[in-house]
Amino acid sequence: MKQKPEEKAKKINEYIDLYTDFLISQFGYATATGLSATLDNEVSHDQITRFLKNSEFTSKDLWKRVKKIVREIESEDGCLIFDDTVQEKKWTDENDIICWHYDHTKGKSVKGLNILNMLYYNNEVSIPVGFEIIKKDILYSDIKTKKQKRKSKKTKNELLRDMFDVAIANNLKFKYVLMDIWFASNENFEHIASKNKEFIAAIKGNRLFAKSLDDKYEGKFASIDSLQLSDKESVRGYLKGYDKEIIVVCRVFTNKDGSRGTLYLVCSDLTLDSNSISTIYEKRWKVEEFHKSLKSNVNLAKSPTKKVKTQSNHIFLSILAFFKLECLKIKHNLNHFALRMKLLIKANRIAYNELQRLKCA
Repeated sequence: MKQKPEEKAKKINEYIDLYTDFLISQFGYATATGLSATLDNEVSHDQITRFLKNSEFTSKDLWKRVKKIVREIESEDGCLIFDDTVQEKKWTDENDIICWHYDHTKGKSVKGLNILNMLYYNNEVSIPVGFEIIKKDILYSDIKTKKQKRKSKKTKNELLRDMFDVAIANNLKFKYVLMDIWFASNENFEHIASKNKEFIAAIKGNRLFAKSLDDKYEGKFASIDSLQLSDKESVRGYLKGYDKEIIVVCRVFTNKDGSRGTLYLVCSDLTLDSNSISTIYEKRWKVEEFHKSLKSNVNLAKSPTKKVKTQSNHIFLSILAFFKLECLKIKHNLNHFALRMKLLIKANRIAYNELQRLKCA
């Protein structure tokens, strides 16, 4: 008998709930067999495999599931944060999404996943509201090396603008868009400003800058780092290629090895001072915490799935599991790692007691 749409939807929701709970509570590999064993075989591993194989979850499905909580915590001063993350999977067979991506944290290309995320942050709560798995499904031959390579139909900056438009269409309340150097393009700035939103982004010191409108029209541009700004010093002017006036702020920091580094921030909101710009941009760190939790707490990389569809569905469910953890964080006032440690201690206690029982049997 053919399953009714509402029955099918209910079953899918049950599997989503089971799988995401399993990702949070599992400390090893996230396998269908492991999930089935955890549930005392009440759900077979074949059922889980079919669920991953037959479903097709997207960013739209994520929004439907987080929307209610977003509406409860959003405000006009919220921040929309964009960043991508690379998860290495060197032993998994290459396909359209498991392929070679440049990892700027390692300074080289690695084989694995690349995910562009859109995180909403407000009132100490971080909620993923959109994602795009970078798919390199166009094969071509490199002219110089003669080797076969892959590329995407859309660049990550184009995907960012598409995701931003979705946030606008969803009437998400926010004021600032926060980005790092990799997304600080004039096209992105223009697109964000066209929707009456503000941006704060890190930019390279070699970006060309004019201190006045006259200098801009006369083509008198100089690199930002040649301005020799001191820590927290700001200057108003114009970036080459971007029409509107902006503020540039310099931040000087000390690295772990004792060396000193310089970070330049560009801001479109001319009402802010340098301290306010720096304070708001620090919220961008929340996306780094999101990526860390995604990899450490919800088994993003610990799935043996082999096909693009099943791998993509696992990624969606990992992001949704992060959202569950964030809701638990709000409820219990514990961060993701503390929540997971609580589960681990409980599991170890049960295992220890079972060991004692076996010894006495």
